[in-house]
Amino acid sequence: MTTKTAVDANKMTFKILNDYCLSLIGAIKEFPFDETTAVYKVGNKIFALIDEESNPPRINLKCDPYYAREIREIYQSVIAGYHMNKKHWNTVICDGEVDDATLFGWIDDSHDLVFHSLSKKLQNQIYNALPL
Repeated sequence: MTTKTAVDANKMTFKILNDYCLSLIGAIKEFPFDETTAVYKVGNKIFALIDEESNPPRINLKCDPYYAREIREIYQSVIAGYHMNKKHWNTVICDGEVDDATLFGWIDDSHDLVFHSLSKKLQNQIYNALPL
């Protein structure tokens, strides 16, 4: 008989990442590249990409260039963005090295970077589309 460890019980999954990305203001999911690469956008600009077939899951996130390099030096599971501008994007391999709260914070940061790069008009349109 095998028992689940705490790490197994809290293992990051595509579903958890997907649900979290879609919970952010104005977030939508598309598949513009292929059938397995989920692309998350706000205001028609990408803030995250997840390969649905990778195990462990991998997520590409937009990041401040200086911070991107710094976290790559701290975490082995954070590498320069796969198929992305390596200055502005990181790929996080969700193997348990980065705790969930930190990962969710990075997703928030990526979304915020993109959202705040949108015009004020578009930001207001996204806010106004939220249910009351």
